[in-house]
Amino acid sequence: MSDSVISPSLFGPRVRMAPSPTGLFHVGSARTALFNYLYARKTGGKFILRIEDTDKQRSKKEYEQNIIDSLKWLGLKWDEGPEVGGEYGPYYQSQRLDIYEKYLKQLLAEDKAYYCFCSLEELKAQELEMLIQGLPPKYSGRCRDLDKSLVEQYLAEGKQPVIRLKMPNSTLKFEDVIRGEIKTDLSLIGDIIIAKGLREPLYNFSVVIDDYLMKITHVIRGEDHISNTPKQIIIQEALGFPRPIYAHLPLILGLDRSKLSKRHGPVSVIEYQKMGYLPEALVNFLALLGWHLSTDEELLSLEELIQKFSLERIQKSGAIFNIKKLDWFNSQYLRKMNLDEVVARAKEYLETYSNFGEFLKQRPSDYLKKVLSVELPRITKFSDLIETSDFFFQEEIIYSQELLIWHNATPQDTIKSLQKALGIIESIPENEFQQANLQIKFFTYINDEPTYQNDKGKLLWPLRVALSGKQASPSPFEIAEVLGKQETIKRIKKAIELIEKNGVAKN
Repeated sequence: MSDSVISPSLFGPRVRMAPSPTGLFHVGSARTALFNYLYARKTGGKFILRIEDTDKQRSKKEYEQNIIDSLKWLGLKWDEGPEVGGEYGPYYQSQRLDIYEKYLKQLLAEDKAYYCFCSLEELKAQELEMLIQGLPPKYSGRCRDLDKSLVEQYLAEGKQPVIRLKMPNSTLKFEDVIRGEIKTDLSLIGDIIIAKGLREPLYNFSVVIDDYLMKITHVIRGEDHISNTPKQIIIQEALGFPRPIYAHLPLILGLDRSKLSKRHGPVSVIEYQKMGYLPEALVNFLALLGWHLSTDEELLSLEELIQKFSLERIQKSGAIFNIKKLDWFNSQYLRKMNLDEVVARAKEYLETYSNFGEFLKQRPSDYLKKVLSVELPRITKFSDLIETSDFFFQEEIIYSQELLIWHNATPQDTIKSLQKALGIIESIPENEFQQANLQIKFFTYINDEPTYQNDKGKLLWPLRVALSGKQASPSPFEIAEVLGKQETIKRIKKAIELIEKNGVAKN
């Protein structure tokens, strides 16, 4: 059995990402694309994007666009493929049916493949019979040696056959860069279906044709494809194609060590984009899922990942997707990024994924920068601005009287504290309305006022809640400086009115 391998030295390493547009682009697929991209860039090779859209029922244009948009967002630029072109196109399988038909006809003509007319009921009966005999279920080979005249008769009658490949009864061995030698007993597989018709190739067949014609040298993909590899190698050999180099990546697992799925949380790239993660952070995080350095370095730019990447340092065991670790990566990237860049990214995010865009248009150009100067230490991703910092972006906020009242204070006590805070705020000139001055004024008053000396929260808690409406938020002085004097006064008055409206008389 031939095991000739493609030599990358002929035209440089060529790797591919070949997703199917049958759903939103999965983070597991993104990790596979990333490893292919890193290998291509590290070796001076080419990274090809190919869309495997022959599944007419499940393939959709919106999913195709989602794949392209997700890769672009992650910064993984392909050298050949959709929107780029290349000399080995087309890069959509649905546009390559003539090519597949040619090779299917070749296999049929060479008696390496055959038409199978067995019905679904017959196949189930064959499978049951084998199970009863204690044999592994596989196709019995009933149509393998049908007389050609009978085949022609069935075809003339309009019977719809599938096309099966004649599989050898031998042991196949192939070398995996990550896992070493892998052996498969082909006698347990049976003759596989490679097409539902001359114009309906199945995955294992079309991928072999495409990889050969696109001169793919390395097939880097998930370990869930290991079972497909022997079948694809046999198809390669039947057609006289050389064998690419294989590297099967470990699966990405949830915290319970089962395969990552929706029950573990978001699984598509776009969901992480919508949650406000930085693409740089997600790339860094994904790169370390199954691949590691010889050092303890963790924060690595895309360029640094390219420089340090190697297939040999990919692990065999599954990699755990821990979103708390992703949060850590994202917070680190936010804090080391230039503030103006953070502001620009946050602005784009809020305009796209929140209803705060119009509010920001009506504020000074430096307003968002002021908000982020206060909130950056508290957030891990941009969606936190929507979830926990929304009070900075709303004309009206909802107050809870219960939240306004500090510990054992009464509603009357709270009104007095807010009125005192209002007086201090009003006494500070507009041009001196900064956090430092606010803090000095308030603490000077607290130090001189016995009511608050031993319990400053009695004054500061209702003020902070009046400005934010939140259980937790930055200090009232930070919030007030961002809001400005007039908005701060407006919110304090509204809080006082709320308590008074609930039946507490003014003193």
